[in-house]
Amino acid sequence: MSQAHAPPPGWERPKISSSVLDHIGVTPLVRINKMARDYDCEILAKCEFFNAGGSVKDRIGKRMILEAEKSGRIKPGDTLIEPTSGNTGIGLAITALIRGYRMIITLPEKMSTEKMNMLKALGAEIIRTPTEAAWDSPESHIGVAKQLHAQIPHSHILDQYENPSNPMAHYDGTAEEILYQCDGKVDMVVVGVGTGGTITGIARKLKEKLGSSVTVVGVDPKGSILAVPDKLNDEKRLESYLVEGIGYDFIPAVLDRSLVDEWVKTDDAESLKMSRRLIKEEGLLCGGSSGAAMHACLQVARRLGAGKRAVVILPDATRNYMTKFLDDEYMVAHQLEPRSLLSTAASLLHQPPTTTKEAAEWWASKTVIDLNLPSPITVTPTMACSEAAEIMREHGIDQLPVVSDIAGVLGVITLGHLSAKILQKQASPNTPCAKLMFTQFAQVPLSTRLSEFSHIFERDAFCIVTTPMRHLDSSPNGGRAKWHEKHVIVGVCTQVDLLKFVMDGSDDATLGQNDGRKPTQEPAQRIERGNAMDCAQLSQYQAHPFRGGVTACTGVDPRRCASGESLGACARAPS
Repeated sequence: MSQAHAPPPGWERPKISSSVLDHIGVTPLVRINKMARDYDCEILAKCEFFNAGGSVKDRIGKRMILEAEKSGRIKPGDTLIEPTSGNTGIGLAITALIRGYRMIITLPEKMSTEKMNMLKALGAEIIRTPTEAAWDSPESHIGVAKQLHAQIPHSHILDQYENPSNPMAHYDGTAEEILYQCDGKVDMVVVGVGTGGTITGIARKLKEKLGSSVTVVGVDPKGSILAVPDKLNDEKRLESYLVEGIGYDFIPAVLDRSLVDEWVKTDDAESLKMSRRLIKEEGLLCGGSSGAAMHACLQVARRLGAGKRAVVILPDATRNYMTKFLDDEYMVAHQLEPRSLLSTAASLLHQPPTTTKEAAEWWASKTVIDLNLPSPITVTPTMACSEAAEIMREHGIDQLPVVSDIAGVLGVITLGHLSAKILQKQASPNTPCAKLMFTQFAQVPLSTRLSEFSHIFERDAFCIVTTPMRHLDSSPNGGRAKWHEKHVIVGVCTQVDLLKFVMDGSDDATLGQNDGRKPTQEPAQRIERGNAMDCAQLSQYQAHPFRGGVTACTGVDPRRCASGESLGACARAPS
C-alpha cells in the first residue's frame, strides 16, 4: 500500500542557485506512453540525463568529492585521478572545477569523442587506453590511473569501483526521489549495471522501505560478466561491445549482487535501436545504455498486471553519442541497421534513392569476389612494431591487418600511427602490434555487393574482407566441446580496387557499344599489390568522425598528405 514520503533533500530549489552543483539530482520521472501502449502496467522513466552534467554519474562525482573533503582526505589544489568510461569523469570534473582541483581522467579508446571533448572543455586532462586491455592490466584505464597516482604528489584516486559514496549517493538521493515521486508505490525497478553503485544504492533503500514487494532487475550487456548465475554470461563472454557505461570484465567492490532479483542480458543491436526509439517515440534524448535498460524493462514488465508500476533508470544523454548510434551511417556501418536506411532522406525529398541509380550500373550487383583481390599480408598481435614497419616498407604498403589463430581479425596497424607513437616516445620498436592497432574499421563479408562498397568508401579508405569460420574447442576438463566462430581475413579492398574494376569494365562496355557486341564484364585481372593505400586516403580514414572509438593518428598531417608525400615523411607530433 502506498504511503506519503517526505521530499528528498534538494527537492525545493531556490530561485537563484549558488552553483551548478545545486542542479545535480532531483531528476524528473516521466511516463512512457507510446512504447507502453500495449502493457497493462505503468512504466516510468527516471531521466538522469537532466542532471547538470548529463548523466546519473554526476551524483557520485559530487558525493565522492564532498565526502573526501569532509574527511580531510583532499584539499583544494590536489590532483584527482579517475579511471572511467566517461560519465563519472564528467561528473567529477564539474565538481572538481567548482571546488578547485586538478582532474586527470584515464579513458578507454572506445568511449565517444563527445565525452572526451566535454572532459577537455571542463579542464580535465585525458589519457586514452586500449579498450581490449584487461581491467588488471598495466595498460588498462585502471592500471594507468594507478601508475599516475604513484608518480604525482598530492594525488588521489577516489575510485568509484570501491568508494562507498558511490552507492550512498543513490541510497540517499536517487532512491528517495523515486519513493517520493511514486508515493511509495514501486513494483519493479530496472537498472543498467556498471560499477554497480546505482543499482546497489537504489535496491538497498527500496528493499528496506518496500520489502519483497519490489523486484530489482539488473541489466548487463553480452560480453560482460556481472550477471548471476555466471552461465548467463557465456554468450559472447568477454567479447567487446559498443554500448558504453555498463558491464565489466570484473566484479566491482561496490556492487552487491545479492540485492538483484533478476538479470537480463542485452546486445548492441537491441540496445541502440531502443535508444533511437526512445528519442523518436517518446522524445527522451537518452544514450545507448538507456536503450539497454528500456529493452530489458519492456521484456520483464510484460508480466506485471494492471495497477502495477515499473521504474526504469535512463542513465545519460544523447549528447555523448552524436557521432555514434544517433548517426544512421554509424548504425549501418556496424550492421545494426540495413543500408536502405540511408536512402530515406532522398525519398523524403522526392529524389530517387541512390540504390535505384546503382541498380542500373553493370557493376552494382557484382560482389567483392569479382574484384579478384590479392592475398592479404597480415601480422600477429605479438609481432614487434619494428618488424611490422619493415614489412610495410618492403612491400610498399601503409597498413597491415592484425590477426590471431584463435580470434581471427583483431585490428589494423598503420604506418602513420606507428611512426607517430615512436617519434613521441609513446612506444618503442619492440612494442607489440596489439598495443598500437586500431580496433574499429570497416569489415565486410565476401557476399558484399560492389554497390555497398561505393557507400563504404565515402567514409573509409579501405575495408577488410572476411569470411566466418566455425571450429570446435575441446574442454580442458574433458567436458563437451564448444563451437566458436571467428572471422578470417581473405582480402583488403581499397578505393583503387573498385575504381580499376569499374574503369576496366567501362572500357569493355564502350567497345561493345562500338561493334554491337555486349560488354564482356569479365572480372578484373589480379592486381599485383599488397594492402596499398595512399597517405591522403589514410589520413581521411583516421580523421573521420566514424572512427569514434579509435584514437586518431596524430602522426599524419592531412594537408601534407594531400600533396602526395609518403606517410613517413609527414609524420609529426600533435600540435
